[in-house]
Amino acid sequence: MLIRRQVDARHLLGGRLRGAVERDGIGRRELHPPDLAGLFDPPADAVRLEIGFGGGEHLIAEACAFPEVGFIGCEPYVNGMAKILTRIEAHNIGNIRLFAGDAAELLAWLPQRSLSRIDLIHPDPWPKRRHWKRRFVQDANVRAMARALKPSGEFRFVSDIDDYCAWTLAHLLRSPDFLWLAERAVDWQRPWPDYTMTRYGAKAEREGRKAAYLRFRRVG
Repeated sequence: MLIRRQVDARHLLGGRLRGAVERDGIGRRELHPPDLAGLFDPPADAVRLEIGFGGGEHLIAEACAFPEVGFIGCEPYVNGMAKILTRIEAHNIGNIRLFAGDAAELLAWLPQRSLSRIDLIHPDPWPKRRHWKRRFVQDANVRAMARALKPSGEFRFVSDIDDYCAWTLAHLLRSPDFLWLAERAVDWQRPWPDYTMTRYGAKAEREGRKAAYLRFRRVG
């Protein structure tokens, strides 16, 4: 496991992560950190996680808008990691840490009740039935998110794939740990205030595909 701030993009080329632990690195065999806020300098007032940040537009915008918050970005693909590293360095952003790997592993490593929010923005829908088990939203991951989120923390989900939205609703509604915050249709039909549209989201809108914007609060 590796959480890093501002490493040279060449460490990610060729599908390999070299320079495994730098000044801000955490090794895979490290125990849970006692305080996630301490991973950031200065220590963060709160810590949020974005799973599968893709090109990084949303993560970068959020980090710039909320400099007092620490952001952990999780992305398994090298191309996405290389792109966001370039942007982090170009804008001298100091409140982002990155994990190159499986989000389930990261959630298992995080301390209990350590996150204020988790974002999953336009994830891979894995449309074929035989691949549904690869979708991130599974009962086990819902439980893992509930463990990592603070009371009243939020899980936010965006997708233009109706089937995956219904799938996500079904999994979260049957969980005793989450409450869907929508009170009327407009609450999930429109982005929440100050939402940063991704390139994929903008393309979906141009092509007439409408996204759902789902918010769930950690209860109990």
